[in-house]
Amino acid sequence: QVQLVESGGDSVQAGGSLRLSCSASGYSVNSHCVGWFRQAPGKKREAVATIDRAGDTTYTDSVKVRFTISRDNAKNTLYLQMSSLKPEDTAAYYCAAAAPSDFRLCRWKPDFIVWGQGTQVTVSS
Repeated sequence: QVQLVESGGDSVQAGGSLRLSCSASGYSVNSHCVGWFRQAPGKKREAVATIDRAGDTTYTDSVKVRFTISRDNAKNTLYLQMSSLKPEDTAAYYCAAAAPSDFRLCRWKPDFIVWGQGTQVTVSS
């Protein structure tokens, strides 16, 4: 079965950095549109960043420059490098992926079918 497992969430002070990891099994992260989402209490889920098999990336405006999405194909792992963290970045972060049969690029916004369990990021002032 396809499984995504996030790790790396922590409590940090504003201005700090974290790298989130998403380990995939039964799935090739380099072959599909994959991404990171986040959800803070009382707020709707938000797409943070995506990357597809062409290597094209997208970011929500609030994290541009500060966050970088990447993959290690050999390890079949997705990453989110977060720098200059702000209190408003506090949220549960989830990695997600398009269906195994869906090879559309992220620009076509395929449905995200596979989701990880989430990892908590807390940024204090």
